[in-house]
Amino acid sequence: MYDVIVIGSGPGGYVAAIRAAQLGLKTAIIEKYSTLGGTCLNVGCIPSKALLDSSEHYHNAAHTFKTHGINLSNLKVDLKQMIARKDDVVKQNVDGIQFLMKKNKIDVHHGLGSFVDATTVKVSKEDGKSEEIKGKNIIIATGSKPASLPFIKLDKDRIITSTEALKMKEIPKHLIVIGGGVIGMELGSVYGRMGSKVSVVEYMDSLIPSMDKTMGKELQKSLKKLGFEFFLKHKVTAVESKGKEVTVKAENGKGETIEIKGDYVLVSIGRKPYTDGLNAEAAGVKLNDRGQVEVNEHLQTSASNIYAIGDVVKGAMLAHKAEEEGVFVAEVIAGQKPHINYNLIPGVVYTWPEVASVGFTEEQLKEKGVKYKTGKFPFMASGRARASMDTDGLVKVLADSETDEILGVHMIGPRTADMIAEAVVAMEYRASAEDISRMSHAHPTYTEAFKEACLAATENRALHI
Repeated sequence: MYDVIVIGSGPGGYVAAIRAAQLGLKTAIIEKYSTLGGTCLNVGCIPSKALLDSSEHYHNAAHTFKTHGINLSNLKVDLKQMIARKDDVVKQNVDGIQFLMKKNKIDVHHGLGSFVDATTVKVSKEDGKSEEIKGKNIIIATGSKPASLPFIKLDKDRIITSTEALKMKEIPKHLIVIGGGVIGMELGSVYGRMGSKVSVVEYMDSLIPSMDKTMGKELQKSLKKLGFEFFLKHKVTAVESKGKEVTVKAENGKGETIEIKGDYVLVSIGRKPYTDGLNAEAAGVKLNDRGQVEVNEHLQTSASNIYAIGDVVKGAMLAHKAEEEGVFVAEVIAGQKPHINYNLIPGVVYTWPEVASVGFTEEQLKEKGVKYKTGKFPFMASGRARASMDTDGLVKVLADSETDEILGVHMIGPRTADMIAEAVVAMEYRASAEDISRMSHAHPTYTEAFKEACLAATENRALHI
């Protein structure tokens, strides 16, 4: 009898298991695949960042090194080596999780986990054998899988998802991306930097539509410099594949149909909860009509000893959100009283420039009727950004017009994925824009742009514009 059984070893699951073990709970983790780490480590966050870094190095070597006084000749992409390096990065991370399981004395069971009842989980192995384990508490952390449209046949050859995009055998000549969200823009960037023509078809009126609209507009400007073309407010109606050619048909707002022909189509319209084979009903666990596991404010399901976290429950599908929930549930089970402020979980897009955001968007504040003020600072005015030739983008700060409390921070520019943490800390402690503007920021650094945006929000006091 285990104190805690975790089904799924992604960032939510393995972190939940580690925290439970740290708290003295006898813990087991079940993983369907042969490697731990889930989507994020194997076919998501980690491998995509590895390819994004490699492709950015190539792009800079081809386009900016000469300006830096570095001359190269016969520059070319070795895609096979690029993919091999990515695979090695993944292996190192996966091995690290395996080590952490041993270090924390967590039992690892490989196979498909499915409920027999509310305290029993059957683990079905690849060789056809199975075993049953029992747990006082069970955490569902089964994650998500790529979503598609019912009329699109994913052949995983020419019509692909993010999983196949991470192991291409050739650089596409013309990659058509369906969906202008985070995954599409990141993987589109990987191949756009290496010379692919990239066409983006997006149903909404802006890229990364879940973020502040200013970010989508700025990202579109930057990606156009890579040769991207955009078809916003277009609804995909058909995707066809014939030989080495794929065709995407889409309708604009006027009902007119366009056709885009390429050699690969990346379907990146989001992800959906993964509960296949879980047999949740046997444990009395309810799913909603979107396939998500229903939970209360303690992330407890309709079965009181069973919890659910990460992509399989409502909220943003982010690895770090799943991690926070994993720690939260482990501590709840141990009798502690943890908290999560979902408004302060940052979102990041790892294009270049990077996009990062936390708190309310300007559109949300308008909808809520909150009176706010805005401060902006462009990286074009940053000495550090000019030195590194990374002048695209800006920092935008939204603050309460009466109290000056920071309500939202939205950044697009160099290293904003790291910079956003300062905004999270500030907002966690309910800092005002003036508080940040009176803190010393090292010069020259990218983070000065955050200080300047806060100055701009405080009686328009920015110093360098």
